[in-house]
Amino acid sequence: MKQTSLLCLVAGVLTLAGCSSTPTRVDKGPIPARSFSFIDPGARSAPGFADSRQPVHAAIQEAITRNLAAKGLTRAVSGGDIIVAYLIVVGNNASTAAVDDYFGYGRDAASLQEKAQAAYSGSKNPNYFEAGTLVVDVIDAKSYKLLWRGHASRQLLRSLPADVRAARLQEVVNEILQEVRFSPK
Repeated sequence: MKQTSLLCLVAGVLTLAGCSSTPTRVDKGPIPARSFSFIDPGARSAPGFADSRQPVHAAIQEAITRNLAAKGLTRAVSGGDIIVAYLIVVGNNASTAAVDDYFGYGRDAASLQEKAQAAYSGSKNPNYFEAGTLVVDVIDAKSYKLLWRGHASRQLLRSLPADVRAARLQEVVNEILQEVRFSPK
């Protein structure tokens, strides 16, 4: 019960926070596209103390690719009709961290992280919890305009078997992308 109320609270606060200048939801109607690519993070070397995020990125990209393939889109290494960007925000009652490797530059990642922090810390739940939010953007590959944005939040669960973790991630991605519509180009 506490988990359900926490998730409802986080989703509600993020939705209400969408009324400010950085929208948490964007939908400009059907998107003409047949292919997509992910943000190119460029060649960056992680500092020695950084954890390995590549398996997490691979799992997220696989889940997004599966969902978009079911909608008729083909993944391109680069140069797709649209660019898919995503932001991961993880946090607890006191602090958050954003993983923006595949979100791109010059965008509103910090503002979205602040909204997630407000949602996480605004809970009346006195118990410690950890939550994660995944924000997915669909960007026009020519104009770089934001065409669609969606997000979902979940309580973070540690030590899940790999198959359960993958199924849970696919469920989150499917929830986020359930309303995005594509039309043939």
